[in-house]
Amino acid sequence: MFDLTRFLTQHSEIESSTEDRDILAHSYDAWPISVKWKQQGKQPCKPDAVFWPKSTDEVRSLVRVAASEGIPITPWGLGSAVTGACLADKGGIMIDLSKLTKVTRFDEENLIVTVQAGKRGIELEHELNTRGLTLNHHPQSLDRSTVGGWVATRATGQLSSRYGGIEDLIVALEVVLPSGEVIQTKKTPRAAIGVDVKSLFIGSEGTLGIVTEVSLKVFRLPEIRIEEAITFASIQDGVDVMRNLMQAQLRPSLVRFYDIDEARHAMQDKTFSSCVMFLQFEGNCPAVAQAEFEAAKGICAEHNGELIGPDPVRAWLGRRYDFSSVESILAENGGVAETIEISDFWSSIVGTYAELKDALKPFADEVLGHFSHVYGHGTSLYLILIGKAKNAEAAEARLMEIWKTAMEICLERGAAISHHHGVGLARLPFIKQEMASTESILNTLKSAIDPKGVLCPGKLGLAIPDRN
Repeated sequence: MFDLTRFLTQHSEIESSTEDRDILAHSYDAWPISVKWKQQGKQPCKPDAVFWPKSTDEVRSLVRVAASEGIPITPWGLGSAVTGACLADKGGIMIDLSKLTKVTRFDEENLIVTVQAGKRGIELEHELNTRGLTLNHHPQSLDRSTVGGWVATRATGQLSSRYGGIEDLIVALEVVLPSGEVIQTKKTPRAAIGVDVKSLFIGSEGTLGIVTEVSLKVFRLPEIRIEEAITFASIQDGVDVMRNLMQAQLRPSLVRFYDIDEARHAMQDKTFSSCVMFLQFEGNCPAVAQAEFEAAKGICAEHNGELIGPDPVRAWLGRRYDFSSVESILAENGGVAETIEISDFWSSIVGTYAELKDALKPFADEVLGHFSHVYGHGTSLYLILIGKAKNAEAAEARLMEIWKTAMEICLERGAAISHHHGVGLARLPFIKQEMASTESILNTLKSAIDPKGVLCPGKLGLAIPDRN
């Protein structure tokens, strides 16, 4: 155990709390199993104290002293992770970055914004919009997640098929290392100067350093947007269309293809009986966007796609950040709701989809599926499970079985066990098998950067050093 009183005294100038209400607020995230813990009064992931630094220097001070004394450190953004990624499962101090919210520079000539890591996504997007700019990074959690959280979990957004994930948008990072050293990677359009250091921290989930500032690419707001919904008779037809779109090097900003079960929800029509795809093309050259759309229509026609107009897509765009349906189910004592996203190659994704749907049906009343982030070589698959158990304890047990079943199928088939939600605690039991031979490289990095293993100890399956 560490001397918490002494640590608090050493950092009395930094806002902190050991009050039960603040500890409780930082003991659960949006992971459905975490929600069930809270309903049962369980608190397995409990920080000893929470700090709210207001500058990089304050983060540096906290990390330097905690690391020197072997105190576990967990960074926290807004607690919206759906995998337990931001939970302090080894206790210690929680560093809540939500007060690091300044935009430090708008570079409108080079289209770069530099912002502190605690900035809420939707607030940054609004500030950019007033300047005629946009992030083009739109996770469903845009209104409840931070820039630093996106970096830590390797997030992606709904327009990734055109603009890429967060890893494609990052220009530079400021990171506090466990030693207390603050590193700032250089801003360049591209550079060939060895290993790309900033990439070490993208998706590291706080295990190698705490991101305090991010420079991101931004874009001009598009002059034109073209939306269309298209129905298909089968999953295979829609998957073939997505593959052909991307391999033809068309650049739709939005591609979402729903199976029949989820199409009823996407269309808000319980009688809907087809698979449906939502497409959007956009840009600042209307002729190019229109030409891409015409080419896409031709590909859809080759696979018997039927255009049904833009209204369903526009309606979805109006509610795309709404997660309340899943949250309302989870709020019920026995409510079961889970979202699992994976990815696979075009050659195997339909088989992976079919096996997952079939294997998960016993665990839920509804198993919904859609494909939404597409590439020339493959796609993500997003599954939503909705059901009811007798109580919160039974719901927790069922959720654990859902994760075990889904992850084992992905590992057996060679699919990636996560596309954009990260690892956290949800995928921790499966990460060693997923990483395979790369585990030794990551552990070598961890031991070099964080020799006492204080940053998010045990996360990503990284070894915890013996402190005895």
